[in-house]
This record gives sequence, C-alpha cells and structure tokens, in this order.
Amino acid sequence: MKKDIKKTVAKPLKISREPHSKELHSYTEGIGRRKTSVARVRIASGHGKFIVNGKELKAYFGLDRLINMASEPFTKLKLDQKSDVSVIVSGGGTSSQAGAVRLGLSRALTVKNEDLKKRLRKLGFLTRDSRKVERKKYGLKKARRAPQWQKR
Repeated sequence: MKKDIKKTVAKPLKISREPHSKELHSYTEGIGRRKTSVARVRIASGHGKFIVNGKELKAYFGLDRLINMASEPFTKLKLDQKSDVSVIVSGGGTSSQAGAVRLGLSRALTVKNEDLKKRLRKLGFLTRDSRKVERKKYGLKKARRAPQWQKR
C-alpha cells in the first residue's frame, strides 16, 4: 500500500533588477575607510542617538579626542542632532576607526543634503586619508630600519 505523496514544487522568486529608490529607505548611508578600518554609517530621523557597534559613542571610543573626531561633522557644521546615527565599524585601531566614522558620516550627510558638500569639502572631511602602513622589507628590521652596522 503506497500512500500518495504530493510533491510540492517551490515557485521561483521574482527578483527585480531595478535600482532601489531612496524613498524606500528611511535612512541614508555612507561608507568611510581609514587605514584598514571600514565604517558603515547610517543616519535616520530620531532623537539624537549615536550608536557604534551596539554601544554609545562615548562608551565605544572612550577618549575625548576620538569622540570629537567621530562626531566632528555635526559639531563643525553646527547641525542639530535630531537624527539617529548607527555605525558598524571593523578593522584597525580605535583612532583609524574614528577617522573612518568621520568620513562615513560626512558622506552620509552629503547624500542627505547636497548643500553641505561644499562646506564638508572645505573642512577636509570628504577627503579619504589614503596612508597605510608600509610593508616590511627583506633584510631590514622594519619597513626602512636597517640592522645596526658593525665595523668588526
């Protein structure tokens, strides 16, 4: 006695090839990089929260100079912080992460308001700092530091 087993075939999903419109998202996004750090910054309307990797800005960075560096686009442009900022940052150290957050925040602000681009460019916040650590060379102690020379 065989039971009749109905085979269900899954219908293929329709995938639209159209680019996403900005109206669909309730946030604007900017990506910032510095050394080996990458920060994905999202700005949404809200109450002024600044969250970095699930923690408050002050709790994540700790040092005042890093907190100031990360939130510099808001303070220098004298923008009211009625928008929530959510950041996911990885790689590098805390200093390079703060620089990546600053660049990502500046890029997100320019997407949100095109008029800010000229002011942010003048402050130098839209320029990507391309400096990276130089690689160590063979026969040297570091990238350029040669071993101490001995006469005898």
